Amino acid sequence: MADVFEEFVAVVASGMAEPCESVHGIGLAERVHLSRFHFDRVIGAVAGESPFAFRRRVLLERAAYRLLTEPVAVLEVAVEAGYGSHEAFTRAFARAYGMSPRDWRREASRVFFLTAPSGVHFQPPAGLRLPARRKVRGMDVLVRMVEHHVWLTGEMIERGARLDAAVLDRPIELSVEGIDDDISIRYLLDRLVWQEEMWLASVEDRPFQVPECGRDVTTPISELRVRHAEAGSRFVALVNQLNEDGRFDESFVDTTCEPPRVFTYGGMVAHVLTFAAHRRSLLIGAFYTAGIQDLGFGDPMQFVAEGN
Repeated sequence: MADVFEEFVAVVASGMAEPCESVHGIGLAERVHLSRFHFDRVIGAVAGESPFAFRRRVLLERAAYRLLTEPVAVLEVAVEAGYGSHEAFTRAFARAYGMSPRDWRREASRVFFLTAPSGVHFQPPAGLRLPARRKVRGMDVLVRMVEHHVWLTGEMIERGARLDAAVLDRPIELSVEGIDDDISIRYLLDRLVWQEEMWLASVEDRPFQVPECGRDVTTPISELRVRHAEAGSRFVALVNQLNEDGRFDESFVDTTCEPPRVFTYGGMVAHVLTFAAHRRSLLIGAFYTAGIQDLGFGDPMQFVAEGN
């Protein structure tokens, strides 16, 4: 039955652009080589909803996403979702999302996924998101890398506390254009902390305001220490939970992007570690110039043996 369901999902995904009046139960059943009777029974048993309800829900999720991200008329979205009138669409939308399309559009950050027993949802820009086929485990090394990153960031904040404002805000000449420009020790420490905060907000679907960039950053070290203690521990907990649940291959919608984008959890963690390694390397060099050399190169091999 699982193979039939996957074939059904593929058919629905490939027919997302087809007019709703051209897609009906008999036609869908024929595409997966089943009678209408067996089609409804098999898909209903696996999906937890009828084939009609499944496709209608996915189209409604797409409509909700488009209302959030595109300046498109509500009527156009309604017709695309298979509704014959603005009124019918508004009623169905309000039943599903608890508010009218107009009110929904005013909200800057909302999850457009509706309850789905199968875990299959609309995935921008025009596909379907399926749960991971298998649990992705064996990621203990990745978890240790995240733990090391969070620990080392905390150590760097403590080293920053030894420096006066002039040194904290001194320009770091070595930078990579397009990643970090016009940087200082204070800026890089702040960037490492709000990178954790930003991705936590994204995963939890909370609004996040990107702070100012460059050497105009004035965040006190004491504030960075407090923020990192909270965000760092939560980020490590998130990664550990993803590993325990085998969910690194699942995806989520990052509504902090404009427009919202879809990432896998594993891709998000890899992104954090990649850019954090670059910034930590710049900090190690800047600390060395400032006379702080007890972190060495920040190499995890140096600290793992010591139990950190």
